[in-house]
Amino acid sequence: MKLSHLFIAGLLLIASCTPENRVIENPVYTARNNDVIEVSKVSLTDSTTVLDIQATFTPGYWIRIVSNSLLTDNNGNNYPITSGIGIDLDKEFWMPESGEATFQLVFPPLKRGAKTIDFIEGADADDGFRIWNIQLKEATQKINIPKEFTQAEVDKNAPLTEPAFIYGPATIKGKVLGYTKGMPDKITIEDYSPFYGGIMGKEYPEATLEEDGSFSYTINLLGMTRISLNYAENYIQIWGMPNETSEICINIPEITRRKSKIHADKASLGEAIYYKGPWESLVKENAKKSTIVYDTSRELSIPNEELLNTSFEAFKDNEIKIYETIIEKANQSDLSQATKDYIKVELAARMISSLSMAPNNYISIYQRKELMNNKSEEEILAGWKKMSQTIPTDFYHIPDELTDLLNTTTAITTNPYPSILRVQRTNIKDGLLNQMKQTLDISDELGGFKPLTDKQREEMKSLPEACQQYLNVANEELLATIEANKKKEGYNVNEVGEVANEKLFESIISKFRGKVLLVDFWATWCGPCRAANKEMKPMKETLKEKDIVYVYITGETSDKPTWEQMIPDLHGEHFYLTQEQWEYLGNSLGIDGVPTYYIIDREGNTAFRSVGYPGTSKMKEELENAL
Repeated sequence: MKLSHLFIAGLLLIASCTPENRVIENPVYTARNNDVIEVSKVSLTDSTTVLDIQATFTPGYWIRIVSNSLLTDNNGNNYPITSGIGIDLDKEFWMPESGEATFQLVFPPLKRGAKTIDFIEGADADDGFRIWNIQLKEATQKINIPKEFTQAEVDKNAPLTEPAFIYGPATIKGKVLGYTKGMPDKITIEDYSPFYGGIMGKEYPEATLEEDGSFSYTINLLGMTRISLNYAENYIQIWGMPNETSEICINIPEITRRKSKIHADKASLGEAIYYKGPWESLVKENAKKSTIVYDTSRELSIPNEELLNTSFEAFKDNEIKIYETIIEKANQSDLSQATKDYIKVELAARMISSLSMAPNNYISIYQRKELMNNKSEEEILAGWKKMSQTIPTDFYHIPDELTDLLNTTTAITTNPYPSILRVQRTNIKDGLLNQMKQTLDISDELGGFKPLTDKQREEMKSLPEACQQYLNVANEELLATIEANKKKEGYNVNEVGEVANEKLFESIISKFRGKVLLVDFWATWCGPCRAANKEMKPMKETLKEKDIVYVYITGETSDKPTWEQMIPDLHGEHFYLTQEQWEYLGNSLGIDGVPTYYIIDREGNTAFRSVGYPGTSKMKEELENAL
């Protein structure tokens, strides 16, 4: 009798650990951080869990699934990948001409009680493929929209409200629908201010999600500002206004469904976003506005390969044609009057920016073409000089009714405004645009870690109060940063010493012989360099017990005071070269741009080289190989 009970209990125990054998076709999922892979089928047996993957990517390019990928179920159990079928783990998988491919990923069997699984590619890296909440039990997802986000009808006849020009704190708050534990708990808040890039190359802030997916963040803004919310590589554009609150409900399951090739034709899960705040109609109609603006621009734009055969007069005529065509399309559409008003301002800014940048575009295309024809630099320069003489004297002149739009506070919120501030050749009257240009010039000095001078303080008195407040706050932040940097440790400044150029690189790396080196050729003004350094911080922390030295090399193209204030947050060994040394290393090592990375093994041999940041996973893999 006792044996019978034990036998039955044993069977029950085995049954409780054995999953139900079944197949889930086209399982729904809550979110993914990419547009490359989707799960088209999940096959569950008592020996394996198999994911059928449908991949879509650029033909002739490769993707990769690394061998430390895993599944995580809703109970916190992990299932490391065991193999691939139709794909080799850790190796490049080259996309066919169709741009579409299928393969399978094999994992151990799931434990009973698993209702959802997350696919995590590269468990110790943040840049791998992720798919969250793949449903094993439910064929659909239920989304509950908070009552306070019930959508009000857009007033189609209401004109665009010209925002006040003030400086102050704006609050961005909202909720990520579909959020569950295991999904990213951070949402990045990017402000596209007129001084895009921010003072001191600031890093964009992240707000932490609460357990219910809600978040709140306060950020200082100069006037109405475009705000991009980035959650799991899904970008949502709203507006922030000083002393006001923008509230948004982000329907991630619906955004994911719309982007999916497998699920796009399934029933809608509601609106992609629910929004209350400044310029509501623009936010709600943004997708339609973008279609009108950008699709028409593509239809009428002159392709690069035809640009050199197009006169400057024809180029300008085409820009005006694009403007008139889009305005006509917008006026005939069912968009709200507010959106039509905004399109008019943005298009004026786009056309002015396009004309201002036209010579740069011409010369860039011309240089590439002539270099391919093996022309010398002297021949290219002479050819461009001849071409530039054909620019009409009135090329940059735009009708006053259009240029006047750039002296409005609405213009500050447009996409091209930052580039117009930096490359302005058109006939803009004195007004807000020129005042913003003055503010930008002072802001750039602060960005180079140079506090306000008495002369600048005097010049600032002629600027709007909002601009003065912005610069004064930025200056106080800079002074605080400089003081804090004096106390930081973890970085060393090295002198090259008296050494011939031919021995320069060898001399630098010989100081650390016997260790693995990551040598980073970078510059303070290089955005990708700074972004890569930010991405590598967690990796460096993970590898801090390893025998690795991080060597950073820059030259006089990097402003030295700026460099001195940036390196305290860049732990490692730093070298600042003369222009001659920098150019010699660039030529001798074939460094065409920054960032460029070298991984040097313990014997001083180059183990890996990359122009541009190869990604955290690849960098860590190559460092570990060198170790």
